[in-house]
Amino acid sequence: MSDASVSQTGQQPLASEKGPPVSQSQPFDLEAKNAQDGYILNAEQLGIDASNLKTAADGHTILIPQPSDSADDPLNWSSRKKHVVLTVISIMAFLPDFGSSLGAVTLIPQALQWNLPLNTVQHNLVGNLFCLGMGGLFTVALSNYFGRLPVLFFFQIMALATGIWCGAAVSFESFEAARIVNGFFAIVAQAGGLMWIKDLYFLHENPRKINIWSGAIILSPYLGPFTAAFVIWKLSWRWCFWIYTILNAVGLVLIVLLVDETYYNRAIAPEQQRPLEFRWLRLIGLDRRPRRTFVHALARPAIAISKVPVMLVVVYYFLNFSWIIGVNATISTWLTGFYGFNAEQLGLFYFSGIVGAIIGEAIGHWLFDIVGSFYAKRHEGRIDPEARLVISYLASILMAVGLLILGFALQHTWHYMIVAVFCAMQVAGIMIATTAVNAYLLDSFPEGSGEVGALVVVGRTLGGFMATYIEIPWVTSAGAAKAFGAQTGITVAAALIPVFLQVYGKKIRKRQGPMRFPGGS
Repeated sequence: MSDASVSQTGQQPLASEKGPPVSQSQPFDLEAKNAQDGYILNAEQLGIDASNLKTAADGHTILIPQPSDSADDPLNWSSRKKHVVLTVISIMAFLPDFGSSLGAVTLIPQALQWNLPLNTVQHNLVGNLFCLGMGGLFTVALSNYFGRLPVLFFFQIMALATGIWCGAAVSFESFEAARIVNGFFAIVAQAGGLMWIKDLYFLHENPRKINIWSGAIILSPYLGPFTAAFVIWKLSWRWCFWIYTILNAVGLVLIVLLVDETYYNRAIAPEQQRPLEFRWLRLIGLDRRPRRTFVHALARPAIAISKVPVMLVVVYYFLNFSWIIGVNATISTWLTGFYGFNAEQLGLFYFSGIVGAIIGEAIGHWLFDIVGSFYAKRHEGRIDPEARLVISYLASILMAVGLLILGFALQHTWHYMIVAVFCAMQVAGIMIATTAVNAYLLDSFPEGSGEVGALVVVGRTLGGFMATYIEIPWVTSAGAAKAFGAQTGITVAAALIPVFLQVYGKKIRKRQGPMRFPGGS
């Protein structure tokens, strides 16, 4: 290993440089075997001769996957460069739901301007949500063919262009079309976030990095209405989308200036790798290493969803995130209709969701490592992917209790601070659950990092798609207590999915095997 590589990552050989070097195929084999049998991160507990395996700066944490000796390998990039890329990806992952939730608050002034029923104007939001899910699958497929960076760059150009279109639309039909197309292109960093994290970080670092990225995602549906309420209070609804457009322009500048291509095939020896020359060529996809065929790239999401653990996690997330969107859609109606909130007060109320996301972020930042260390001590140093799901029990409790009390609080018009507290509790729960399920799938199927991340986004957006249609009619007809009580029951039932996976998940994964993609991983 080169001196430059050591200085950048702090990694070192396990014991000494004696013995033959690790072959370039060994890193992938090490990761694939651990994904099936459980990960051992402590070199002293590995039980085999590991003298040539690379470890972190502490000298005993095995690096999974094993980095190559090339400075071009993103795993060998400096911590600063990695965190710059992660920060930009997190900012870009924030924007899709931020833009979508802006639209939820602008429905009434738009209906008045275009003289249309509220349900008709709502179609732009539903179409946007649907395309956020479907666009994610194309994002990952294209990234596996063209590369991560050019897809991020060109999709962001389209997100910016359609943001301008949203703000400038002169008819509802034009605005609706802009929102739908924007959803397809804006989702790029949210759907592909796990793929970028997998490219940049080692297994023991993943939960904290996922927590940062998912924190931006969960925060966005609350910062969107928070912003829009104040904008509408003083300005036209169009300014909501001009602000969204400005943020997308800033994101595009950050991509151009700071982000680099992270795809690197460590199964190929460094001397056989094609040297990369100019970053601007990588940005537009002209300077890239050989990768999968286009047909192979398109086939990967279908192969990923065929894995039972992936399908069950998508169902679990769908059943939980639906009610996050449902509450978000219902709260504004109840606060204005029964609590007499004006636009300013409504905007301030959405701060409760922001607080909940921050609390969930803080809990996850520390608790995932604590649970992982505790699990490893009880299992002879081994961490099964299913260990990531332990914290989902806490998430389910927070979401279920939050929903149940919210139902009674809204039904009986309890003090709005009670509503705020239990809204925040529900958001903290989904924040923890988001990190848990993404970390579980990334550990279980590291070869399909992009695909599993995109499928989780599909579960989330389909949940939001459904809730946008049913939540307000359901609560209006049945009452908040009954409607939210039923949703609490669904949340509790969904909590059985992580229990099932912890009992049978490993057996199912070993029986089905890893994701075997055409053209290789």
